[in-house]
Amino acid sequence: MKWFNLKILGLVVVIIVALLVPLGLSDYWQYVLTVAFFYAIMAASWNLLGGYTGQFSLGHHTFGMLGAYTSSLLMVKAGASLWLSIPAAIAVTMILSLILGIVCLRVHGLYLALITWAFAEVIRNYLRMHYAFTGGDRGLESPLLFGTLQPTPYYYFFLGLTVLCVLLIAVLMRSRIGFYLRSIRDDAIAARSMGVNIVRYKVLAFIVASGIAGMAGAFYGHTIGLISPVLGDFNEMAMIIIFVVIGGMRTQTGPVVGAITVRITMELLREQSEIRIIILSALVIIIMRFFNGGLMEFVRRVKKWVSRRKKPVSAYQ
Repeated sequence: MKWFNLKILGLVVVIIVALLVPLGLSDYWQYVLTVAFFYAIMAASWNLLGGYTGQFSLGHHTFGMLGAYTSSLLMVKAGASLWLSIPAAIAVTMILSLILGIVCLRVHGLYLALITWAFAEVIRNYLRMHYAFTGGDRGLESPLLFGTLQPTPYYYFFLGLTVLCVLLIAVLMRSRIGFYLRSIRDDAIAARSMGVNIVRYKVLAFIVASGIAGMAGAFYGHTIGLISPVLGDFNEMAMIIIFVVIGGMRTQTGPVVGAITVRITMELLREQSEIRIIILSALVIIIMRFFNGGLMEFVRRVKKWVSRRKKPVSAYQ
């Protein structure tokens, strides 16, 4: 009970600090953290698919890009309202993920990775080539969510969105569906023998993860004001995986911690562009060698060490 109370207290402190952060930061750093929250949502949703379910998709970033383009194109080309275009963007990403899931989630491992990578490249190049409709590499102007470039409202909005997404995934993974997904990851044959419909739950996880990515991408497009096919570059997918690995795969808060930590570190090293990729690569190697569970495993080891130090020494020792 004491541990539980300390955990709740720590969570409250983190939320209070997050709410007060903009008071001491410049507009630039508020924007950096807003972008970090976007990637935190992308990493957490990919972790639902790649970490908890064991489906290594290389096209997750594409659903974020599709969400951004769908919402912006509906507003710019069709004159739709913001609160109609956002649900439409989520629906489009979920429908596409359903189709893709039915097609490719009967395979796994390298085959699944290659299929989702190919899907991502088809979508990215389509958006690049049809510049009359999508703006191509020049980009597409997107109406702003709050009608201003001042980053404070976007910071609070994405902070709340990140918390909601983490809570949603936490609730899902504590439900019967979550147990099914973990059983599929650990032993698909055993799960099937126990009556779990493997394809159905794989597709469900794919739809939920893609829908979250589409929602995050739609709101992100209306935050930065200009979207381009760069959102679909493979580097984006690689960074999402790195965020999850550094933070802690198969943990609920690890991807968020990894995304925020890495984004801040990269921004601090922005003027040393040649060095920061070396530092990032070295960080991945070190964590994978000594802390296979990422930063969250490091935290657990520290807590375990502290608890051992606090234990009273027996008089008979």
